[in-house]
This record gives sequence, structure tokens and C-alpha cells, in this order.
Amino acid sequence: MLFCAYQTPYPVKRILLSPEAPAPIGPYSQAVQVGSLVFLSGQIALNPENGKLITGDIRIETRMVLENLGAVLQAAGLNFSHVVKCSIFLADMGHFPVVNEVYAEYFTSEPPARETVEVKALPKNANIEISAIASIG
Repeated sequence: MLFCAYQTPYPVKRILLSPEAPAPIGPYSQAVQVGSLVFLSGQIALNPENGKLITGDIRIETRMVLENLGAVLQAAGLNFSHVVKCSIFLADMGHFPVVNEVYAEYFTSEPPARETVEVKALPKNANIEISAIASIG
């Protein structure tokens, strides 16, 4: 029998919650920190004040999504410069140019890695959802 005299330290999982962002609409956390990484759940264009979905103008919807992500980042003591990866989900790829334009306002230099995909449907029939991974280090 092989005996190991040391323990492998596992990073502690920390759940992050921002009252400035919409409350989760399911069994998930707004964000989870493990070590120096923060995994932010996808945000849709929910108004955090009343929980209602904003629709009708992809520019306004995208800005609301990014503001919600920003509130969760702030709860972790971070900002958009800490984001290393984003995933954008669109109900209509025709919105891509406008989404890109608004996105560029939040990631002004050294933008994160990212993919953008068109999906058949999003929660609450939203037009856009964005998730992110940020690094503390």
C-alpha cells in the first residue's frame, strides 16, 4: 500500500452575490470564485430593480446585460479589465454588429477571449445572454 504524507490543498469555493444585479431565476449562483478565478453566470437583460426583462432594443438590452455583469464583478472586487473570457449567446445573429459596438464600450483595451453564437432560445425569451470568467491575479 502506498501512503502519501501530504494533503493536496483544494481551493475554497466562494459564492458571490450582488444585490445590484438581478437575483438568480433558478438554482445557480450569480458567480463562484475558486482560487484566483471568478466564474460569472450568464446574465440576460433583466432590470435588477423590478426583475422585468428589457426587450425591443438590442442596444439597450446589451447595455443592461453588461451592467448586470459589472455589478457582479464589483461584488468580487473586480471590473471589466479582469475579464479573461466571455461567451455571448444571441437569439438573432443579425444583432451581432450592434452587440459588438456596445460590448466595445465596456472592454476598451485588451479585450478578453470570446465566442459569439446564435441559439434557438434563451431564458425568458431574451435576445442576448453573456457569461464571463474573470481573473483576480
